[in-house]
Amino acid sequence: MDVRSALFMPGSNARALAKSATLKADAIIIDLEDSVAPSLKALARDQAAKALQQTDYGYRIKALRINADNPQWQADDLAAAAIGAPDFIVLPKVKSASDIARLSDDMSRFAALDGCAIWAMIETPQALINANDIAASADAHPRLKALLIGINDLALACGTPMQAERSYFIPWLMSLVLAAKAHGLLILDSVFNDINDPAGFGRECKQGFDMGMNGKTLIHPSQLDTANAAFTPSLAAVEHAREVVRAFAQPENADKGVISVRGLMTERLHLEMANELLQRVERLDARK
Repeated sequence: MDVRSALFMPGSNARALAKSATLKADAIIIDLEDSVAPSLKALARDQAAKALQQTDYGYRIKALRINADNPQWQADDLAAAAIGAPDFIVLPKVKSASDIARLSDDMSRFAALDGCAIWAMIETPQALINANDIAASADAHPRLKALLIGINDLALACGTPMQAERSYFIPWLMSLVLAAKAHGLLILDSVFNDINDPAGFGRECKQGFDMGMNGKTLIHPSQLDTANAAFTPSLAAVEHAREVVRAFAQPENADKGVISVRGLMTERLHLEMANELLQRVERLDARK
């Protein structure tokens, strides 16, 4: 699953929903939670269900973020999801593995959601403490496929100031990367709030990529090109991968476990990584 960019779209904004299928996002997350006022929840559910049901999103992943804190809202959201049948349900405010179990059980009551998976948002102090248990719950509840980081709520809950370099958050971010990777989950970086600071957004995308994130959640279409570029393998990385594949394909290297490529020790592990990178690039190129 290749998700470089996951764009949040308010379910209450019909114009935005209509446009979403034309955008270069790898995933569209129709939001029923934070971006929707309480008085507009019902309207947002109806519009989200219709958009998911009637719109051809092409290669784009279709996701629906439901409400977490209000049981009735969440029940109504799942009923709307059963109409629209998204690819993923995004669960905000996760605190422990039991939240994943509960949602998975609730989803199983809807036949239309049999093929629908879960993305868990890590945005509470409890979730940080329980991150490995949450990620590990994918063994018992295979619907869980990804962790999404929510720094805004974490910053508010912990009283931690937001900085351009996110220096106070780095230990937390890296611990989440480890938890996701240890259990084979996708991990998407948090949103960047200032749409008028494209340079800062670019730096944060690079930081997330260097940390090992798979992609980034976004709040505005203007951020799509930068995010897609940042989380797409570079031309240099692609060429190096091709060199590794070519080198191991040489007859004299057929039985070798380690060779030298441009003076670098290169093992068959690197060949596997090179093949995976090239396959990913091929999948991404097919989306153009």
